[in-house]
Amino acid sequence: MKKRQGLLDAVVFSGGEPTLQSGLEAAINEIHQLGFKVGLHTAGMYPERLAQILPMVDWVGMDIKAPFEQYEKITGVPDSGENARISAQLLIKSGIAHEFRTTWHPQLLDKNDLMMLTHELASMGATHYVLQEFRAAGCADQKLLAANISTELSSTIATRISPHFEKFSMRTA
Repeated sequence: MKKRQGLLDAVVFSGGEPTLQSGLEAAINEIHQLGFKVGLHTAGMYPERLAQILPMVDWVGMDIKAPFEQYEKITGVPDSGENARISAQLLIKSGIAHEFRTTWHPQLLDKNDLMMLTHELASMGATHYVLQEFRAAGCADQKLLAANISTELSSTIATRISPHFEKFSMRTA
């Protein structure tokens, strides 16, 4: 990273779940000492660790997979929705710049569920939300791959979601 000083502004810790890494705090401190800002990508599965890390970061991107009560349907992990909810609340309360984002496939999360999620986040005080189109790369589930979702991810959805947030955007595959 010393070779990148003056070329980069920030370093983002991501991949898997960075809050699982025992050396994350030390790595963040090293990056700060080199003069870089720090970003974090997380799914919020470990709210206690996130709470420790939040004061050390400048920006957070948090993946929100479903309405919190439906998380287990997507993740297969009991109580994962409650952990995500707590992490989202911590992030909003922190005042740190952030975005919440959902990668959407209509076979996993229908439009009504997506709107439920939107309302949950907005009622918590979220101001920045991104809806991402599912990408087929790396997916082994043939049912998901067979669906044509580009037509589903339409301006109609954006029109329904955007009024709930100060900043809303869509990312396509």
